[in-house]
Amino acid sequence: MKNENSYSRIIAGAMTWGNWGKKMSTTEMAELINHCKDHGLSSFDHADIYGGYGTEEEFGKALTHSGAKRESIQLISKCGIQYICEARENKVKHYDYSKEYIIWSAEESLRKLQTDYLDLFLLHRPSPLMQPEEIAEAISQLAQSGKIKEFGVSNFTDSQIALIETAVPVRANQVEFSITSSDVMFDGTLDDCMIHKRKAMAWSPLGGYFRGENEQNSRIEAVIKELQPKYQLNASQLLLAWILKHPADVHPVVGTTNPNRLADSLKAAEIEMDLEDWFLLHTASMGEKVP
Repeated sequence: MKNENSYSRIIAGAMTWGNWGKKMSTTEMAELINHCKDHGLSSFDHADIYGGYGTEEEFGKALTHSGAKRESIQLISKCGIQYICEARENKVKHYDYSKEYIIWSAEESLRKLQTDYLDLFLLHRPSPLMQPEEIAEAISQLAQSGKIKEFGVSNFTDSQIALIETAVPVRANQVEFSITSSDVMFDGTLDDCMIHKRKAMAWSPLGGYFRGENEQNSRIEAVIKELQPKYQLNASQLLLAWILKHPADVHPVVGTTNPNRLADSLKAAEIEMDLEDWFLLHTASMGEKVP
């Protein structure tokens, strides 16, 4: 599984396209898929659990309806979380990384998405009961059969990745990363991505900035207003540009379903934020100067 940087700089997250959000129709999803493609967002991020295990299937129908060529887009999905919902008879939320379940889940994602392969297949969250050799057997079988191109993880620490890599290479890690949630810059997670040349992706890249008023957001807002005339970007774009400045080459997963906001997000990749401006925002977030 070769790690090719073929993903769009901004990735469109599909978590809220279905029942967990906008509940878009097939036609609406197809239009949004084509809108994303037309504006350079060719990568789409999924997980089996989204929409109570239903969004992948809805997206798959829309993808067929859109007429988009499979080779023109990249599909990412995740497995492992056994969620309590109508679609599953689970007594408790848990994780399943048995060989049989990983393979079954990947094949279910392929069926629902109406595709022959996933560009990237992730273990959604770490489990205390993970067996690296068993995971490796599943991933090897999926890769050899051409059903996945790359294998990675999501929300894993560097030590958890090291555990998995005793048996199989890990090409990517998708983690929470934003100006209001930046622990991965300091706990070794992004360092690990750089050291081992893993693809780094950030979910919830705008963090809590738009989720209410507090002292941290007020400090960040003041700096954003100071920087906007210089960069001619809105707040969301500046926050994405802040992430894109990190040398781990992080790919933000943008969760909006608003066509204009999706297109606007790519403008953040067109600028290089100045060093001191990056630290102005970082300092505002932390509430104190760097050590």
